[in-house]
Amino acid sequence: MRPVALITGGTRGIGLGIAKKLAAEGVDLALNGVRPESEVQDVLQELRKSGVEVVYFPGNIASKEDRESILQGVKEKFGRLNFLVNNAGVAPRVRADLLEVEEEDFDHLMDINLKGTFFLTQKAATWMKEQKESHAQENLAILTITSVSAKLASTNRAAYCIAKSGLSMMSQVFAVKMAGLGIPVYEIQPGVIETDMTEKVKGAYQERIQNGLTLEQRMGTPEDIGKAVAAILRGDFPYATGQIFTIDGGMMVGRL
Repeated sequence: MRPVALITGGTRGIGLGIAKKLAAEGVDLALNGVRPESEVQDVLQELRKSGVEVVYFPGNIASKEDRESILQGVKEKFGRLNFLVNNAGVAPRVRADLLEVEEEDFDHLMDINLKGTFFLTQKAATWMKEQKESHAQENLAILTITSVSAKLASTNRAAYCIAKSGLSMMSQVFAVKMAGLGIPVYEIQPGVIETDMTEKVKGAYQERIQNGLTLEQRMGTPEDIGKAVAAILRGDFPYATGQIFTIDGGMMVGRL
């Protein structure tokens, strides 16, 4: 029986890069996104060429009803959940200065990036706990995609940085909680990744990269993150629950 991974935001950008690598590893995919299924059919069909089952569960994780619907759909279709990959998130609607952030924009970002992810993880972890208690040998894990913005402050992306920092601590507390059950919890902090989310600022980032922002002189790709997730969930990093994997081309390396 193949393992099942639920990937939020799994049909584009980093999420799709993860989905491609897990499909190649023989993992059945439960993909979540906010677009109608009709708009992601090409993506689903491409992933199915790897020989795995791929099912789409639309919904906004900011909504309690949608979160419950997504997990209930996975239960009904697969009957199990081995891996939860928290990837869904949005960029700030407006890159406002710290002193000009609107409360509505702050709430919108927090509801999706932090609150929604936390409560989805809570529900999924409860289900995983039940699975582990009845099938102790099952390979289960939780992995959350955050960002180097969990540590690097941007005054025109304050809410985004705060949300990612909150997710980083969320990963830590779930690692503590789930350790006794033998369910590891991991975090990946990507650096500057080339996706539709960064398309509008791609030129600015490329210039900064050429001027030394990263040690490796390129933007990262969704494939880079996908490879890391596949290795972690494959079990290539045992004895490592609670660890943060920084995939950033050397951005966070301290230099004199």
